[in-house]
Amino acid sequence: MDGMLSQEEINALLSGMSSDKESAETNKESELLSDAEKDAVGEISNISMGTAATTLSSLVNQKVIITTPVVSYATWDDLADNYTRPCVFIQIYYKDGLDGNNILIMKESDVKIITDLMMGGDGSNIDGDLSELHLSAISEAMNQMMGSASTSISAMLEKRVDISPPIAKLVDMNETIDQSDIATFLKEQFVRVSFKMQIGDLVDSEILQLYPFDFARDLYNQFIKGDQEQDSNKKSESKPRPQEEMEEPVNNVPPNSTQVPHMQQMQGIQNMFGGVNNMMPPVQDVNVSPVQFQPFTAPQNPVTQPENIDLIMDVPLEVTVELGRTSKSIKEILEFSPGTIIELNKLAGEPIDVLVNGKFVAKGEVVVIEESFGIRVTEIVK
Repeated sequence: MDGMLSQEEINALLSGMSSDKESAETNKESELLSDAEKDAVGEISNISMGTAATTLSSLVNQKVIITTPVVSYATWDDLADNYTRPCVFIQIYYKDGLDGNNILIMKESDVKIITDLMMGGDGSNIDGDLSELHLSAISEAMNQMMGSASTSISAMLEKRVDISPPIAKLVDMNETIDQSDIATFLKEQFVRVSFKMQIGDLVDSEILQLYPFDFARDLYNQFIKGDQEQDSNKKSESKPRPQEEMEEPVNNVPPNSTQVPHMQQMQGIQNMFGGVNNMMPPVQDVNVSPVQFQPFTAPQNPVTQPENIDLIMDVPLEVTVELGRTSKSIKEILEFSPGTIIELNKLAGEPIDVLVNGKFVAKGEVVVIEESFGIRVTEIVK
């Protein structure tokens, strides 16, 4: 042997490399969704997010529009390169009806606007860092939204579907992120469903919903199973009945039925041919009273409908009691020392201000409860 390969050996090596490449491509394609599976995921997401938009609209008292979804594939690097950073990840786990989880991604600014609207603001109070208050509020909003979305999925799949309370987290998506802090399925390729979301004139943005492939396929299988059961029920209902069930005696027609006018017409026709009407029984007169309907109740004005305040009862708010204010120069502040007296803009005995999330809501007076200070509310500011 001179170390040279024969032509047969070269061809064998090339064919082996080709088969390995084709096998790798086949395995990669098998991990993706079929067209039918993509369509089912898109349809389910479209219906569920449409219901969620209605719920969000009631929470923020603004018109909310979520457009038709676009289903594609992505990796963590795709998210880091193309989506705004930092953003908020909302983890949603299904505890009944479906087995798996998915993630909603929203921009930090969108979360601040939504939470400010939920607190009764106008959506402009978005300065400062994202706090635990924002994350708690958006978790509650997503709990209501995805809860209503689960109800829509339950009706579609004809089975109970329920979720655990969502968990919101601020993620920067930089290159040095700890991979243990993210969901396991985000470490590989996953299904990405993108929506356009509009909230009044305040938000015109994009939200993402991420699925693992196994969960997306399970959605499709459940969807197909529900359709097949509906088809089988329709076929069983449309089966022809036995002949003895279909035949009905002619004499069972009541005298007050709609066939009376037809009998009168036949009687008139028979009179034209002379005397044949003697063969027909006389038609009885039928007394018909006018139909009476119950009066409709006046529709309730949507403006006067009571708001469902229970939706945000668990959202924590920061209460601040302000004794007074003053302004000092930097020089005066640097001269502060123990014992320095600072004069405030409030007079002695004047009510103090009570603020909730920085908004003036009430006046009160200081009281002592055992060893702690307290506030007795004396006036609510309208």
